[in-house]
Amino acid sequence: MTDYDYGEVHLKRDAGAGLRAIVAIHDTRLGPALGGCRFLTYTREEDAIVDALRLARGMTYKAALAGIPHGGGKSVLMRPATPHFDRAALFLAFGRFIEDLGGRYITAEDSGTGLEDMDVIRTATKHVCGVDQRNGGSGDPSPFTALGVRRGIEACAKIRLGRDSLEGIHVAVQGVGHVGYHLCKELFAAGARLSVADVDPLKAERAQREFGATIVSLEQIFEVDCEVLAPCALGSALNDKTIPRIKAGIIAGAANNQLAEPRHGDDLNARGILYAPDYAINAGGLINVALEVEGYDLNKARERTMKIYDTIHEIAERSGKTLTPTYRVADLMVEEKLARLGKPSWRPRS
Repeated sequence: MTDYDYGEVHLKRDAGAGLRAIVAIHDTRLGPALGGCRFLTYTREEDAIVDALRLARGMTYKAALAGIPHGGGKSVLMRPATPHFDRAALFLAFGRFIEDLGGRYITAEDSGTGLEDMDVIRTATKHVCGVDQRNGGSGDPSPFTALGVRRGIEACAKIRLGRDSLEGIHVAVQGVGHVGYHLCKELFAAGARLSVADVDPLKAERAQREFGATIVSLEQIFEVDCEVLAPCALGSALNDKTIPRIKAGIIAGAANNQLAEPRHGDDLNARGILYAPDYAINAGGLINVALEVEGYDLNKARERTMKIYDTIHEIAERSGKTLTPTYRVADLMVEEKLARLGKPSWRPRS
């Protein structure tokens, strides 16, 4: 907690439902913490806790940079080892856990969870976003995350390539699941040329079939001779092994925690690669679901997501003028904003 400047961490175990959950609340100065619910297999509880800590801190920075009135939080649910478990009972128990936190944390979907899970959680607490549109929610946030990433790529192309469009630009997409698929759709519509890689060959084949993408292996995706590399799978894709192999001059993708360690942002800068900080470029999904709190408006969600272009453009410009790595520039912009608040953390109304 000291390493990640916390904050509070809540743990919950419900043996009957098979629930082992971590809720990390990093900062609530801007408002109640908002962040998705990750449901994955973890070998060790320590790994799940570190994942929650890193992700929640990223949500604080993402919300602040996007101008969203929320703090950063994240929940990690450890998937039961047994192949047969009652998923509805598990997420219902998690909903009760969220309710017990009294509004300090609002959840939404993330890796391993979907609209159906959010609808189950909603039966136990109102502190959930991203529920089905038929239930008054905003639905799947993936298209908005992809829209924001496409806008960020456009900003990078303007700064680095002097291009006003993505026509003919080659983008290598690592991971074509929920967000990666929608990003390919956005890029294809903008005239970009695509290479894709995914652990699931069927997903890669869908991108090939629908968007004319070239399929490469997971190992080869970092070595594709292209203008843009878009990491859209799980985190830590940019590390000591992958960075030396990258040929792209721009890295701009949807994955969270793309840098295995902060120093890898320095490595990218030293190599002259323009890196769009992950929490700055992938904020579209958060912008979309956060609007549920104030009253969902599709047009407003799209309008605000489109402004990610301006955020990435400003970060890249500042980086170029000061010779500071982009991830440090983005962090400084957030920390300056948080420092100006000068008020205690948010508390729910009594």
